[in-house]
Amino acid sequence: MIRYGRQFLDKNDIEGVVSVLKSDFLTQGKTSSILERDICAKFHTKAGCVVSSGTAALHLVSRVLNWKEKDLIICSPITFVATANSIIYSEASPLFVDIDPNTFNLCPDKTEYELRKDKKKKIRAIIATDYAGNPCNWKDFRFLANKYNLSLVNDNCHAIGAKYNNDISYAAKYADLVCHSYHPVKNITTGEGGAVISNNLSLVKKIKILRNHGLYKKNTPSFIPDPGKMVSLGYNYRLSDINCMLGITQLKKLDKFLKRRTEIARAYDNEFSGINYLKTQFIKKQDKSAYHLYPILIDFKKIGKNKIELFKLFYKNKILPQVHYIPVYRHLFYKKKFNTVYKNFIHAENFYKNEISLPIYYALKNDQIKKVVKILKDFIS
Repeated sequence: MIRYGRQFLDKNDIEGVVSVLKSDFLTQGKTSSILERDICAKFHTKAGCVVSSGTAALHLVSRVLNWKEKDLIICSPITFVATANSIIYSEASPLFVDIDPNTFNLCPDKTEYELRKDKKKKIRAIIATDYAGNPCNWKDFRFLANKYNLSLVNDNCHAIGAKYNNDISYAAKYADLVCHSYHPVKNITTGEGGAVISNNLSLVKKIKILRNHGLYKKNTPSFIPDPGKMVSLGYNYRLSDINCMLGITQLKKLDKFLKRRTEIARAYDNEFSGINYLKTQFIKKQDKSAYHLYPILIDFKKIGKNKIELFKLFYKNKILPQVHYIPVYRHLFYKKKFNTVYKNFIHAENFYKNEISLPIYYALKNDQIKKVVKILKDFIS
């Protein structure tokens, strides 16, 4: 099957993991510190904390920013549920704001519209997702965060290695906290895992305490037993040394992975240029997407066909695309809890109706790309 995404592992990854399996520490050794060091060096940030998943990263962010009941946190409805769930974990509520119809990211103008309406100052933060790997308009969001005295969070789980204004360090430069995911379909993987990176040393220090059951340990010599004292209610969100070693070897291949993903995206771009009723994501010339996803919009109504027909055709040809995403407010839990009015989200609704994510991953072959393109073009024509 040609799937929408998959991991790539080589002998260096396997040998690295095996070396940990043969060592004295499978968890809580030195490997997590090495991965944190490498991540900070790669993205030019001052501090980082690896955790058990991207969801854990988002949850810890909600804790250290002290979101509470009756707080509102702005986020896009076109994101994985973990983004909004992390808000509810803290007993705050997500305030969904519509997307830009071209970039598919959270719309800054619509965000400011909601901020202007917020006379009681309930909005505490903005979480902006770099959807599919395409950086948001971070200058605008930083301006809004400063103007309205808000925290700014980058859900960077799609965009590991992306560049904003040709700068790979943009995420922590503009956002107060940045969340990574290293799930197998992401640009690099630790199996399951994630991280929080930031230039705010104090916040990352708090996250490291929360990651390990809320235990604080002094910098005592290793020969002095120090079980630590629990200073807050924390979690077991540590990432094992096995996972961390895989992250270390994967990170070394990130540039290679991104180069191939960009080649695949360019091939799709060239094939789809000028095709009626098919729209691709707009990416500014000075930005570089990480291409975690390759989303397209097809105007199914105008071609007189539907999405299910296309998925059946792909499946018949052993291709498995995906939809990213169902708007979060449409999930049963959110429908019951918030009763969102769909017509207030014109662009998110149109996006959901017409979006499919095509296969894009490092090991995807050129003949497989041609197969996907041919089937899609034949279907549209």
